[in-house]
Amino acid sequence: MTADSLERADAIVVLGGEVPFRAMEAAKIYHQGLAPTIWITQGALHEDDIELAHLGINRTPEYIYNEEVLNQLGVPSTAVRLLPQAVRNTAEEVQCIARTAAAGHIRTLILVTSNYHTRRVKILWHALTSGKVQATVRYCSDPFDPLHWWRRTSDAMAVSREFFGIVNAWAGFPIKSETW
Repeated sequence: MTADSLERADAIVVLGGEVPFRAMEAAKIYHQGLAPTIWITQGALHEDDIELAHLGINRTPEYIYNEEVLNQLGVPSTAVRLLPQAVRNTAEEVQCIARTAAAGHIRTLILVTSNYHTRRVKILWHALTSGKVQATVRYCSDPFDPLHWWRRTSDAMAVSREFFGIVNAWAGFPIKSETW
């Protein structure tokens, strides 16, 4: 886990996952006056979502919960922006954020993620963006236990996903998303 020191930025970005913790941290940063807006990424539909839809069952998208968390924590809806592109993974998320920032002449961002995810986010940001937009990576408080990650299946899976994601980036992305 790595954390950058916080400085004023043009926007805060809530990366997908770990609802409600990442949105809670973004609201805290917003209320410190470190950025005027909070961006929320939106995940794509997954296979199980599509199968549920065939049965007439719609799952609430994660970004809706993030919007509700921000609202409950006093962030005005006018300060919240849903990014336009649905993404399947962190690499696509980073690319979407960078494109949106460049199109809006944004120069600095605070990316909010989980403590186990910070290193991979930094690696992907440096590997997949032009460097024109500076990103500070901030982690939230969540149930992940970095000292005993092997004790819970969800923590062990998170560490495994991070390890393989970092190796994939370092190897030049030989394993690609279906949309690359």
